[in-house]
Amino acid sequence: MQLKHLQTVTEAENCASKVLAIAWAPNNSKFACCMSDRLIHVFDEKGVKRDRFSTKPVDSKYGKKSYVVKGIAFSPDSLKIAVGQTDNIIFVYKIGKDWGEKKVICNKFPQQSAVTCLIWLTSGPIIYGLADGKVRIANAKTNKSHPLYSTDSYVIALAANSQGTGFISGHADGAVVRYYVTEDAAMEKMGRVVMHPVPPYALAWPNNHILAGGSDKKITIYSKDGQVATQFDYLRDSTEKDFTIACCSPSGQSVVVGSFDRIRVYNWSPRKMTWEETKPKEIANMYTVTALAWKRDGSRVTCGTLCGAVELFESVLKRMVWKNKFEMAYVGPSQVIIKPLSTELQGIILKSQYGYEIEDVRIMGEDSYVFARTSDTILVGDLTRNLLSEVVWPNTGCHEKVYFDNPTVCLIFNAGELSLVEYGINEILASVRTEFVNPHLVSVRLNERCKASENNKKLAYLLDLKTICILDLVSGATIGQLSHDSKINWLELNETGRKLLFRDKKMRLNIFDIPSTTKTSILNYCTFVQWVVDSDVVVAQSRNNMCIWYNIDVPEQVTLITIKGEIVEIVRMDGKTEVVVQEGSHQLGYELDEGLVEFGTALHDNNFIRAITFLENLGDKPEAEGMWTNLANIAVAENNLKIAQRCYAALGDVACSHFLKETITTAENYAKEYGGNGMLCPDVLARMAMFNKTFKEAEAIYIEQNNLDKAIEMYQKLHKWDEALELAEMKSHPKSEELRNKYMKWLLESKQEDKAGEIKEREGDYETALNLYLKSNMPAKASRLLQNNYELLQNEEIVSRVITALVKAQLYEQAGDLCEKVNDTEKAFQYYRRGNAFAKAIELARYVAPSDVIILEEQWGDFLVSNKQLDAAINHYIEAGKTLKALQAAMDGKQWRKAVQIIQVIDDTEAVSKHYATLAQHFVSMRDFSTAEQMFLQAGMFQDAIDMYNQAGEWEMAHRLATKYLDSEKVSLMYINQAKDMEKQGKLKEAEKLYLSVSEPDAAISMYKKHQQYDQMMRLVTQHHPDLVQTTHLHLAQQLEGEGAFKSSEQHYISAGEWKSAVNMYRNAGMWDDAFRVAKNHGGVQARNQVAFLWAKSLGGESAVKLLSKLNLLEVSIDYACETYQFDFAFELAQSGLKSKLPDIHYKYAMTLEDEGKFQEAEEEFVKGGKPKEAVLMYIHNRDWDSAQRVAENHDPESVAEVLQEQAKDAFNNKSFQLFESLLLRAQLPELIIKYYQQSGMWADALRICKEYLPTYLAALKEQYDREVGVKGSKDANSLVSQAHEWEQNREYKAAVDCLLKVNSSNTKDHNLILKAWSKAADLTNRFLEEKQAVEVAKILGPKLVQAQQYNLAAQLYLNVDMIKEAIDTFISAEEWSKAKKIAKELEPMYEAYVDNRYKDSLRKQGQADQLVDVDIIGALDLLAEQGQWVRCLETAQPHGAQVLHKYVALYATQLIKDGDPIKALNLYMKYEAPAFTQNYNIYKRIAIDIFSLPDTMGPDAYSTWANLRNMLFQLTEAMKTTSDAGSKLHDEFDLLLVITHYYTSRCAFRDTESLKHIAAKLSTALLRHSDIIPADKAFFEAGVDARATGRDSEAFVFLNHYLDLCEAIEESNLDLLDHSDFALTDFPNEIPLPVSTNIPQSLHEEVKEWVLAVSMDQKVDQVLPVDERGLYPSALCSNDSAGPMALPCVVSGYPVLAQKGRTPIEFKRPGRAANREDWNKLLMAAKMNPESHVTDIIGFIGEWCGGTPSFSFQ
Repeated sequence: MQLKHLQTVTEAENCASKVLAIAWAPNNSKFACCMSDRLIHVFDEKGVKRDRFSTKPVDSKYGKKSYVVKGIAFSPDSLKIAVGQTDNIIFVYKIGKDWGEKKVICNKFPQQSAVTCLIWLTSGPIIYGLADGKVRIANAKTNKSHPLYSTDSYVIALAANSQGTGFISGHADGAVVRYYVTEDAAMEKMGRVVMHPVPPYALAWPNNHILAGGSDKKITIYSKDGQVATQFDYLRDSTEKDFTIACCSPSGQSVVVGSFDRIRVYNWSPRKMTWEETKPKEIANMYTVTALAWKRDGSRVTCGTLCGAVELFESVLKRMVWKNKFEMAYVGPSQVIIKPLSTELQGIILKSQYGYEIEDVRIMGEDSYVFARTSDTILVGDLTRNLLSEVVWPNTGCHEKVYFDNPTVCLIFNAGELSLVEYGINEILASVRTEFVNPHLVSVRLNERCKASENNKKLAYLLDLKTICILDLVSGATIGQLSHDSKINWLELNETGRKLLFRDKKMRLNIFDIPSTTKTSILNYCTFVQWVVDSDVVVAQSRNNMCIWYNIDVPEQVTLITIKGEIVEIVRMDGKTEVVVQEGSHQLGYELDEGLVEFGTALHDNNFIRAITFLENLGDKPEAEGMWTNLANIAVAENNLKIAQRCYAALGDVACSHFLKETITTAENYAKEYGGNGMLCPDVLARMAMFNKTFKEAEAIYIEQNNLDKAIEMYQKLHKWDEALELAEMKSHPKSEELRNKYMKWLLESKQEDKAGEIKEREGDYETALNLYLKSNMPAKASRLLQNNYELLQNEEIVSRVITALVKAQLYEQAGDLCEKVNDTEKAFQYYRRGNAFAKAIELARYVAPSDVIILEEQWGDFLVSNKQLDAAINHYIEAGKTLKALQAAMDGKQWRKAVQIIQVIDDTEAVSKHYATLAQHFVSMRDFSTAEQMFLQAGMFQDAIDMYNQAGEWEMAHRLATKYLDSEKVSLMYINQAKDMEKQGKLKEAEKLYLSVSEPDAAISMYKKHQQYDQMMRLVTQHHPDLVQTTHLHLAQQLEGEGAFKSSEQHYISAGEWKSAVNMYRNAGMWDDAFRVAKNHGGVQARNQVAFLWAKSLGGESAVKLLSKLNLLEVSIDYACETYQFDFAFELAQSGLKSKLPDIHYKYAMTLEDEGKFQEAEEEFVKGGKPKEAVLMYIHNRDWDSAQRVAENHDPESVAEVLQEQAKDAFNNKSFQLFESLLLRAQLPELIIKYYQQSGMWADALRICKEYLPTYLAALKEQYDREVGVKGSKDANSLVSQAHEWEQNREYKAAVDCLLKVNSSNTKDHNLILKAWSKAADLTNRFLEEKQAVEVAKILGPKLVQAQQYNLAAQLYLNVDMIKEAIDTFISAEEWSKAKKIAKELEPMYEAYVDNRYKDSLRKQGQADQLVDVDIIGALDLLAEQGQWVRCLETAQPHGAQVLHKYVALYATQLIKDGDPIKALNLYMKYEAPAFTQNYNIYKRIAIDIFSLPDTMGPDAYSTWANLRNMLFQLTEAMKTTSDAGSKLHDEFDLLLVITHYYTSRCAFRDTESLKHIAAKLSTALLRHSDIIPADKAFFEAGVDARATGRDSEAFVFLNHYLDLCEAIEESNLDLLDHSDFALTDFPNEIPLPVSTNIPQSLHEEVKEWVLAVSMDQKVDQVLPVDERGLYPSALCSNDSAGPMALPCVVSGYPVLAQKGRTPIEFKRPGRAANREDWNKLLMAAKMNPESHVTDIIGFIGEWCGGTPSFSFQ
C-alpha cells in the first residue's frame, strides 16, 4: 500500500504547535484533532472544518494551561468523544449527530494520576493508561471505572486489536502487555508478551503480530508469542530519527509509523506470509509526526505534526468502477470500500475477518447485494441494510451459482449442494442436497412476523421433482416431507413458516398445512400465485378470475373477481393492498379489502381486541365464520378464554361458549380463594384438556389430584364407557362391576345392541353377540363373527338368518363372502353380481364360469362409468375388448394420453373420427403440438394443424405441413399475408420467420428497413445476399448521415470498410472528437495523426497547441505539417509549444525550397536551421562552385576541401586534367589524383604524380601496376592465349601451359578456342615438360580432355607420363575395349583381368546377354533371369548340365509360386523333371501344398494337374531311394504327399464314373485323416458334399457342421473353441493348422449352411458318425486297442484293409500296399466298361506304384 497525499487540512505554524491527538469516528463521517491550544476541531471526511469546542481543566481555578490532552477517542456510536488529560481526569463530551449541536459533558472519570494515553474499544469500554503504571477501564453507561492491571512503569502507548476486543499497552521500561476485555475466538494468552529494548512509543497490534518502535531507529515486529518475526533496522540512515507513533489499519494488515519528516508504511503480504515495507512518504519540513489516525473504513490516514499541520492521505491499493454504478476502493488486501456513484452515501466496508486477500468483488441482485471471494472464504452482503457475512468455502473453481432473490438469505449452489448464508451471520445457516435451485423451487423464511423471543427459521425445497422437504433451520430437523403426484414448478412458505403453497406442472395450486401435515388442492389452472406481504392472505389467478383467500385456514372460502388481463404483482403500501393487472397496454389496480388483510396481521400480533372489533364490523360476510373460528383457536391456544367464549358465541356454538363460561368461573373462583393465576387451577387445566379433546391429559390431571371418580365421571358424561371401564379396572375401583352392568343396561335401553354385541363378543358369548348384532340391524358384524367362528358356521339356520339379513340390508358383497365361505359358489356369484362386487365376482368366475369374465369386465366398466369413475372403467373396457367404450370413457374422464393410445389401435376410423378433433384441441391447449398434429392429420384436418403451428409461432413446422398438404401458391400467399399481419402487430421476428419460410428474404429485409431496424436488416442481407453486404452498409450509412444519426451511420460506414467516410462525416459536422476516435480505432496511427492535425488546424493558435499537447501529438503534427509543406502552420505550432523543433522545420523548409529551385532562399533556411553544410552540398549538386565556396568559407570552413574535391571530380569528368590536378593539389590531396588515374588506367600519369609528390609510394605503385595487368589478362581468354604464345616464344613452357590451362568456359564461350588451348597445352606438355611437371599437368588436363571427349589425346597424355591405368580407364570411358585390352596386354598385363571385368559389367548393365554368353555364361543366365526371359534362360542353360539347368528351373519355379501359379511350376518340373536335389525339396513341398489349396479341383478338368503332381512326386520318391535321403523322415513326408495326391487323382477320375462315385466319396473321407496337411475347411467341405451326394446324410451333416465351425474359427483366428468330440472314434487329427482364409466360395458356403440348418431341425437324420464292427468309424486306420497295429489303407478307396470275417484283401508285390477286394473289383469293372476313361490310368499307376498289379480280372 502506498500513501497518496490528498490535502493539508490545517497549515503548519512557524513555531512548535503540536497536534496532541487525532481520532476518526467509527461511522467514518468525521474526525477530530486536538491542537496545542487544547481546542478540539471536528472535520468532515473531506477535511472541511465543521465544528470545534474547548476542553476544560479538572477545576477552573487551575486555568486552561494547567493540563495537556494526551488522547481523544470517539465512542462506538460516534456521538461522544472521550478526552484524557494530565490533570488526572477523563471527560466524555456528547457532541451529537448533527454539526453545531451543543457540546455537553456527560461523563467524568477522575483519577489518582495523570492520564497518559487513551482508546475507546468498539466493544464498549474506554481503556486508559496512567503515569503510575496502572491501566484502567471506564464504562460510560454506568459512569464507573476500575483497574485492569498495574505495573511499575509509566504507560506510554495503547493499541487495540482490529476486532476491538482487546488491547496492548506499552510501558517506559519496554514492556508490552496484552489484555482482552471481551471473549474473542482468537484470544491469546494475556500478560506481558514482549520486553522491547527501548520504550515502545510507536506501538500497534496488527493481525497475529505486535509492532513496536522507539528511539533505537528500529521497527520490530513480534509474533503473537513474543518472538521476533521481522526487524527493519535504520541505524545506518543518518536522516532517520526516533519513531514517535504508530497506527494500524482497520483490517490489521498495514501499519503506518511516524518519525521526523517521514511516514513509513509496512504491509502484510498474505501470499508471501511476511511483512514488507513500501517506499516511505517523505515530506520536507514536516518535522516530527505527533499523531496518527486511520479512518475506520481504511481509506484515509490523518497525520498531525509538531508544528500543528494536519495532513490527509489516501491509503488505497487500487480503485475500480463497477458498471458506472459503484466505486470499489481496495484499502487493503482484505478490505474493500464499496460506494454508489449516484449518491453521497458512505457505502459499505467489505472486510475479510480471517485476513484473507479479497480476489473478486461483484455487485449482483439488481445492484443490491455484493458477492466476493477469497482463497478460502466467500463474502456476501446486503448493500441496502449493510449486513455482511463471511463463510468458509472450499476452492471449487468458481463454479458456484449464487441467488439473491430472497431478502434475508443468500442461496449458493455448487455440485448438487445448496448452502444458505444469512446476511450478517458469519456461518452457513444450512446445507442440503438438491439438484433444483431455481428461486421458485426454494423458499426460506427467517424470523418474519414472529415475536422477538421466537427463533423461527424454515426452509422448503425439492428432494426430487415430486417431493418437497421442509426443514427447521434452528434445530436442523426435517419437520415435513410431502410427495405429490405431479412435477412441482413453484413453491413458497408463508411468513410464519406454517403453511406451504405449491403449484405443479398441471397448473394445480395446493396448500400444505405443516403442523397437521394436511394437503389441500385449492385451485386449478393457476397461472399466478403470491402471499400478500405481512399477512397470510393468498392471491392467485385462474384464467379470467382473481382468487383471494383472506383466511387460508378455510380454503373453500375464496373471493373471486373477474379480470381481463394477467396479474403482474401485488403492492402493499400506505395502508392499502393493490393487485396490479396488465390488461393490454394498460395496468389496472384492484384494491383488496384491507380490513380482511389486517385481520390476519392482528391475529399474528395477538391483538385480539382489534381482531374482534374488525370481525364485529364485518357482519355476516361468508368469510367471517372462518375468521371467528381461527380467532377462537388462537385464543384457546393463548388461554384467553373470554375472547374464545366470545368467538364461539358469535359462531353460535352454545356448548363451547357455555363450557368456556363455566371454566372461566372456575378459574375466577380459584383465584379468589387461593390467589394467583386461576388458569393454573387443576380443574381448569383438566377442563381445557377436555375442551381440546385431549382426554388422556385430563385423566392424568385428575389422577394426579387423586380424584379417580371425577375422571370416571368425565368419561361417563362424554359417554366414553370403554375408557371409564378401562380406567376403573386399571385402578381396581370397587364399583367397576356395577359400572359394567350399568353400562350394559344403558346400551340396551338406548338401543345400542351393536355395542352390547361387541362386549358380548369380547366376553366369548358369540351366539348372544350374533343375535344382538342381528337385532341392531348390523348383519355385517354378524357375518364377520360367523365367518370367524367355525362352530356357528356349521349351523345352517344361523347362516341362513345372517344371509337373509345381509340381503335385506343390501349387503350383497358380504352375503357373497358368507356363501363362498360355506361353499355355495352359485349364490355367492349371484350376490357378488347384485352387489356390484365385480372384483370378487370375476375372481370367482375364473373358476366357476370363465366365459362370464369378459361380460363381467364390461359390466364393471359400465358400473364405474355410471358412478363417474371413468379412469378406472377404461382398463375394464379394454379387458372386455370394448375399445370404443374405453375410448369414450377416456375422453369423458379427460385421460387424454390413454385416449391417444386407445384410438391408435381402433381400426374403425369413422367410429372414432369425432374424437380426433377433441383430442387435438386438448393437446393444443397443453402445447403438445406433436401429438396434436398427429390427431389433426389422422382426422384429415390439415388446415387446423397448420393454423395451430402458426398461432404457436412454430412457423417451420407449419410450413412443413403446409408444403406437404396445401398448394405451393396457397402456402406462399397464406404466409405472406400472415407475415404482413404480424408486421402490423409489431411482431417482426415472427414475420421474419414467415417470410423466410416461403423464401422471401427480400420482403423481410424491406420490413426491417421500413421499421428502421437496420441491425436485423443487415443480418438478413448477410445471410441471403452476402455480395450486397458492403453496398447495403454504405447505403444505410449515407441515409443515416443525411438523417443526422451519426453514431448509427458510423457503425455502417465501419462495417462497409469505409471508415474514412465516417471520419469525413464527423469532420463536416464539426464533431472532431468522434472523427479522431474513428480514425484512431480503425485507421491506425497515421490516420489518427492526420485527423488530429486537421482538428488542430481548424482551431489554430494556442488552442491547437493545447489540443495536440493533450493528445501527445504536438511533435508528430509538426512533422506532418512539414511533410505536407504547411510550414507556416508548423512554425506557428513550434513557436507556441515546441521551440526546439524550429531548426528542424527550417531545415525541412530549406529542402523544399531547394527542390523548387529557390536556392538563395534555401541557403538562408539551411543557415537558420544550423545546417550550412547542406547549403554547400546543394550548390555542389548544382555545380555552382563559387556559391558553394562562398557558403563554405563563411559558415562551414571544414567543407572548403570538399568543395575543391567535388569541383576537381567534375573537371576530371570533363577531361580538364590540368584543372583537376591543380584543384586537388590546392586541397592537398595528391593521393586522390593518383587514385583517379589508376581507376582510369592512366598509369603513366599516376606514376608521374607519384614520382613528383609521393615518391615514397612509387615502388608499391609499380608492383601494383604489374599485378593489375596480370589479373586483367586472366579475365580474357585471348589475352591468355597470347600470353601463352609469348611464354612459348620465350621457352617458358611451364608458364605457357599454365596460361593455357586457365582458358575455360568462365572466360570464353568459344568451345573450339578452349579445345585448341587444351590441345596446345597437351602438346607442349608432351614435348617439353619434365616428368614431374608433366605428371602434375596430366592430372589436371587429363580429366578435362576426357570430359571434353578428347579420349585419344587424353590417353596419349597419360601414356607419355606412364599413367597406364588412367589411359586404360580413358579408353574404357570411350568404350574402345580393343585399345584398352591392347594397352593392358602390351604395357601392363596385370590390368587384363580388370579390363575383362569392366567389359562384363558393361555388357551386364547394357543387357547384352548374347554377347555376355561368350564371355560369362553364368552372368548371362543371371541377366536373363533378372530380365524375366525364363525361356531363353532355360534354353541357354540346358546345354551346360543338369546342375546349371535346375538352378534356374528352381529360381523360375520359386518365382511362379510367389506369383500364385503352382500349376505352371508343376508343369515346369514335368518338362525338366524333378531331380532329387536337397535344395529343391522345399519347392516340391510348396507346389504340392499350394495345389492342395487350389479351388475347383474336384472336377474332371483338374485330372491332368493331379496326375502330373502324382507322377512328379512318384518320380521324386523313387529317385530319393538312390540318395542318402532314402528312408529318412523327409522321404516319408514325400511318400505321404504322394499318397494324398494319389487319393486326389483317383477321386477326380472316379467322379466321372457313376459306379465309382461312392469310392470317390470314400476317398474324400479318407483324406480327412490328412487335414493337418491339406486345408481342413476344404477337406471337410468336400467330404461332406460327397457324403451327401451318396446318401450318407448323417456323415454329411457332421462333416459340413464341422466345416462351418472351422469357418467361424478362421474368421475369429482362434481354434480354442473348436469341438472335436464328434470325431473321437476316427483317426482325424485334432491339432490342425488354421488356414488364413476360407477356401470355399461364398455361394457354396451359404448353400451348405442352409442345408445344415435344415437337417438340424429334422429329427429323422442321425447327427452322429456311424461305427463298424470295430466300434470305430469305418475309415479309421487305427485300432480300437491303442496298442494294436494300424490297418493298411486301401490304394483304391483309402479305407482300412481288414481281413476279418472272411474278407480276402488284394495284396501287391511292394510291401505295405493292399486293396479291399470289393473296391478293387469295382475299379476293374469300371475300367472294362470305360476303357477310354482316366480309370485305366489309375490302374496303371497303381501297378507301377505298388510293384505290379494282379491279373486284370475279378478276384
